[in-house]
Amino acid sequence: MLKKFLKIFAVLLILVGLVWILQGLNILLGSFMSGNPQWSINGFITAIIGVVIFLLANRK
Repeated sequence: MLKKFLKIFAVLLILVGLVWILQGLNILLGSFMSGNPQWSINGFITAIIGVVIFLLANRK
């Protein structure tokens, strides 16, 4: 049960990170984050944390 929760949480972190990256790069418009490169960095860090959590949840 905990592994399933961690996987779902990790996927959500990855998706949020990707949205932040796209907004920071001014590809996804319509937010105060659009065009601000700091959000690309924040999104990259968030996505990496999501990947790490997902990989740790898949370990036996």
